[in-house]
Amino acid sequence: MIKAAVFGYGNIGKAAIEAINAAPDFELAGVVSSSLEKGALGKIPVVRDVDELSDVQIVILCIPSRNVPDIAEKILLKGISTVDCFDIHSETYNLFTRLDAAAKKGNSRCATSIGFDPGIDSAIRALFEAAAPKGLTYTNFGPGMSMGHSVAVRKIPGVKDAMSVTIPVGAGVHRRMVYVVLEDGADFNKVTAQIKSDPYFVNDETHVIQVSNLDMLIDRGHSVSIQRKGVSGSAQNQRFTFEMSIDNPAMTAQMMVSAARAVLRQAPGAYTMLHLPPIDLLYGTEEELIRRLV
Repeated sequence: MIKAAVFGYGNIGKAAIEAINAAPDFELAGVVSSSLEKGALGKIPVVRDVDELSDVQIVILCIPSRNVPDIAEKILLKGISTVDCFDIHSETYNLFTRLDAAAKKGNSRCATSIGFDPGIDSAIRALFEAAAPKGLTYTNFGPGMSMGHSVAVRKIPGVKDAMSVTIPVGAGVHRRMVYVVLEDGADFNKVTAQIKSDPYFVNDETHVIQVSNLDMLIDRGHSVSIQRKGVSGSAQNQRFTFEMSIDNPAMTAQMMVSAARAVLRQAPGAYTMLHLPPIDLLYGTEEELIRRLV
């Protein structure tokens, strides 16, 4: 049994607990949370620090991307492995190298940038490019709520609550519709300027809409269409399409739990979805998996 802890108790944290409980080879060691009261989850231990739990092999980090580098590094150096869903694409390689060094120093393992995108979409893009090495790939998100973008907006001073919806324009271009509930006295124009200059939004057409309440707007569903048109050998016009519609937190959490299984089978160091063998993501014997899936 893999003894795993969940760090964070938002939408992804709750979904990670469900995924761990559903996995036949995992045991939930506890939840690390700064907001939950001890005893709030019944028999599930709730603690403030990983050190308060015993025999934890891996920590599922269900926290905002900007908190991942410092927290993951600290845990890895303790000799405990981690999985995260870091999703700031421009910073993924720098994070990978930082966590790779920490994991090797701590003799631990790290699966980083795992989830929706980066994550499962990264693997699909890699497979498509392997099948048609020359060509173009477009990843079109939505329509749907982006968790990373929404969390980023909520961190901006003056924002009480927020939801960012991604609208696909086509050819990998996206429009961001950001719905914000402001704190009393907050300057809407100032908040809008900060949102549009944030790294999550700076490269996309972004519209900010002030609302009084998000309850009637929230839908955690998301979707993606990945399309590649390329060349296999000398054969032109090879066309591949991958599509899915998902509950974003649930799929992100499930991919992290599957990656936790896989990364513990690797040598110390950091890994992305490009590094992890698909067979290691799955529960079951090698024979059963090959007979069923190959």
